[in-house]
Amino acid sequence: MKKIIILGTASQVPSRQRNHVGLFLRWDTEDLLFDPGEGTQRQLIRFKVPVNKIKKIFISHFHGDHCLGLPGIIQRLSLNQVKHPVEIIYPKTGEKFLKNLINCAVFHNNLKIIYHPIEEQGEIKTNSDIKIQAYLLEHGIETFGYRITDPITWNIVPSKLPKGLRKQALGELKKKGVIDFQGKKIFLHEVAVPKKRQIFGYCIDTKLCENAYKIAKDADVFVCESTYLSSEESLALNYNHLTATQAGEIASKSNSKQLILTHFSQRYSKNDLFEEEAKKIHPTTLAAYDGMEIVFPQVKRQT
Repeated sequence: MKKIIILGTASQVPSRQRNHVGLFLRWDTEDLLFDPGEGTQRQLIRFKVPVNKIKKIFISHFHGDHCLGLPGIIQRLSLNQVKHPVEIIYPKTGEKFLKNLINCAVFHNNLKIIYHPIEEQGEIKTNSDIKIQAYLLEHGIETFGYRITDPITWNIVPSKLPKGLRKQALGELKKKGVIDFQGKKIFLHEVAVPKKRQIFGYCIDTKLCENAYKIAKDADVFVCESTYLSSEESLALNYNHLTATQAGEIASKSNSKQLILTHFSQRYSKNDLFEEEAKKIHPTTLAAYDGMEIVFPQVKRQT
């Protein structure tokens, strides 16, 4: 099962209705946390997210509204004596800020942290099978957006299998991609079809740029910043942010299925204004609110 829980939707200044940004993503067997802003620990409790299962924490950049909640998360995981390692994926240029955050207060650190500094964009190798890509955005300081994709897996088509092939051999075929059977080589791609791979795109804090489209490409769910309405487009450009219209354009041109808007400026009290604006361009748009859950559609078996 794949689902998102929106932990916060505010940019820079939180409000009574909006916590600083934060996003929890359950990707089948892995629990991922994105940009834990101030107050994220409480939001996790509030929305019944199992903190102890978090395996990866993604930091897009080191502006405070995207990382000030990290110390509380790390200390909570340590206090709970979480046994599995927790990977932190972050821009290399912000490493000193990351270390300062983790060591900002006295605590007995029981947590094994694996550091994954990003020095250049592309695929990130971690201790899991999911494909993770980072793309450099344009926000004035080094900022990365992220793209999560299923690993390539296969569905065997029974009608394509030679008669007499034992079920035990199918595991080996899936693992190795080829087996010998009755003097012939049986290749996986000849007797199976690839499962549809689901895609999640996360594009936060940037002005309009080419890499935003790469993150959004064919995404099942695309979460995108929408700090301003189009009436303040000049402000968006000056502060390296997007408008709701621009987020809608990115999603539409990139064939994203579902667009989720977040990171709203405190100048706006109503989230539905963003949704109305982006829907004119990309009809399947939702403006996020704190506590919102988005469940990915089930993938149908391909035959």
